[in-house]
Amino acid sequence: MSTRTTFARLRRRYLGYPLEAAVLYAVYGIFAVLPLDAASGLGGWIGRTVGPRLRASRKALRNIQRALPDETPRRQDEILRGMWDNLGRVMAEYAHLDEVWHRTEVIGAETIRRMAETRTPTLFFSAHIANWEINLMGATRNGLPVTAVYRRPNNPAAGRLIDHVRAVTGSRFVPKGRDGAREVMATLKNRGSVCMLIDQKMNDGIPIPFFGRDAMTAPAIAQLALRFDCAIVPAVPERLGGANFRLTVLPPMDVPTTGDREADIRAMMVRINALVEEWVRARPEQWLWLHRRWPD
Repeated sequence: MSTRTTFARLRRRYLGYPLEAAVLYAVYGIFAVLPLDAASGLGGWIGRTVGPRLRASRKALRNIQRALPDETPRRQDEILRGMWDNLGRVMAEYAHLDEVWHRTEVIGAETIRRMAETRTPTLFFSAHIANWEINLMGATRNGLPVTAVYRRPNNPAAGRLIDHVRAVTGSRFVPKGRDGAREVMATLKNRGSVCMLIDQKMNDGIPIPFFGRDAMTAPAIAQLALRFDCAIVPAVPERLGGANFRLTVLPPMDVPTTGDREADIRAMMVRINALVEEWVRARPEQWLWLHRRWPD
């Protein structure tokens, strides 16, 4: 490792991280002292005002144009601004997650309660739509503890803040990677439940159609379902306006068991991607178009 690289890492660790954390805590504090509606509204304004000016918007707009080519350029721009508005609101709402839950209408809660009563090993899946933290609370607030995998931030102080705000969900979080994978398998082996967001690119995944183009897709949910005989339950949140939501929990999906494991995994992932696409088409402004889902 060169001296320059070492210096850059030390500067990032001892100067960059503390400054980044100070800004993050200050912004969180402002949102926390505001009422939920005011915080969400301010976050949305910041998102749709600043977001379209960021470099990341180029990637998001390119994704929108490729996925929804029949939309007019004006409509595509509206979707982009709507995405930033939603993302800004989500960030602001982290300071009010408990109240967010009390603003959420739940359809299909009986599916969750049935899984809890029967101790059926379950894989809940959703996507980065509306306020995606609602998925976790939908399970835990209906008597079903869940384990969720997440990527811990490089900044330890930021990680501690995220751990603090997510504690209200009542979920158990495990880090992405080998340790997290072992925790997930142990949870399912013990007839527990796991919540997954399955709409991000995985470079070593499998190509599955998504908006008419192959997208590298993580097959873990189908692999785990076959290995542990799990139920696969889709759940989708919707922002109904401001900081008001609906969470729809769908019935468990049929898991193909033809004996051809690779074919069964692919068939399952094709159906899952098709369902996520359906969700996104219904409310494109509420999906996080920033992910690099397709090859350039």
